[in-house]
Amino acid sequence: MRSPTLLTQIVMVANAVVLVVAVGVLLVLPTPEEPAARHTSASAGASGGPKGPAAPPEAELPSADLPPAVVATPEFARQVKANEAGLVPVLMYHRIVKKRRASIDRTPAQVRGEMEKLARDGYVPVTAREFVTGRMDIPAGKHPVVLTFDDGHSSHFALDEAGVPVKDTAVGIIYQVAEKYPDFRPVATFWVNRQPFGLQKRADQARAVQWLASRGFEVANHTWSHPYLPGLSRKRIAEQLVRVERMLGELGAGPSETLALPFGAMPGARSTVQRGKWDGTPFRFKGVFLAGAQPSVSPFTEDYDWRAIQRIQSNGKKGECRRWCSQYWLEWLKKHPDQRYTADGDPERISIPGKLRGNISSKRRQQVNAY
Repeated sequence: MRSPTLLTQIVMVANAVVLVVAVGVLLVLPTPEEPAARHTSASAGASGGPKGPAAPPEAELPSADLPPAVVATPEFARQVKANEAGLVPVLMYHRIVKKRRASIDRTPAQVRGEMEKLARDGYVPVTAREFVTGRMDIPAGKHPVVLTFDDGHSSHFALDEAGVPVKDTAVGIIYQVAEKYPDFRPVATFWVNRQPFGLQKRADQARAVQWLASRGFEVANHTWSHPYLPGLSRKRIAEQLVRVERMLGELGAGPSETLALPFGAMPGARSTVQRGKWDGTPFRFKGVFLAGAQPSVSPFTEDYDWRAIQRIQSNGKKGECRRWCSQYWLEWLKKHPDQRYTADGDPERISIPGKLRGNISSKRRQQVNAY
């Protein structure tokens, strides 16, 4: 299915320029005061990796487990208005700070408000890895949303002395919303650079990464030093990617299956960020994400391109965001429910209205459940 209101190439380029400027400003700004108790040890959720001080007691938090699958018949799919050829919002966040210093910053209240709105509107989070592999096994009648956080900032994850995610961090907010709205699955994707979550000690990094991975979150590759990739040679790009892959392997969370491009900037030779090798270590991704300005098409459709997946900046409707950021697009999808991805609750079938049968990719057509 082709996305309605597709942006022109000029608009996409303009949006990318805006993002480059905004992230550039962000990178040179001083880091704001970090959340309280941000370096407290986290419980290791996987074996391996550097060892550190004893972890605090396990906290009781909502589970990321998916509900039991159903078998979707055409009649059932019709009843829940399933459309697994629909659009999926992939939301892009950066720093979460009390006082915004760059246009792409968000306050804790803004993030919390947006996620509560998502929950009320029937969205269920999935990770970028689940999206690109087509494992969006959410309940029937619900809509997937991919929550993504770039740069591994300290405002994304920290634990307090009780071993609970700090209130105003991304993970803390996600769990608060999940407590209030039980259908809001507490997962997200964190694309990190060389210092995940602002943690300097390798043991602290390992505990953080393993804590997240053990609870269904994804921690993946955003390059080592966040360079502008079109300005680098193939070898330098491979080095940027492999150094993060090696780090994540040492921390207990590799290899990455997804990559977010710094500044959303794609090198001229797109294959350089898809697969390759440096110093004997290979990398290979199943999904490469841009910093675009519209929802992604379904991974089951002919139009889907895993090498350049669109995202939506989390923001209001002012300035350049009047039509291209999250508030606009979430409102648009609510007004056009027939264009939105709606799940059938059946991992083995792709349920769609009969008129969309031809939109499904050839390798997926044997799974089609049309009504």
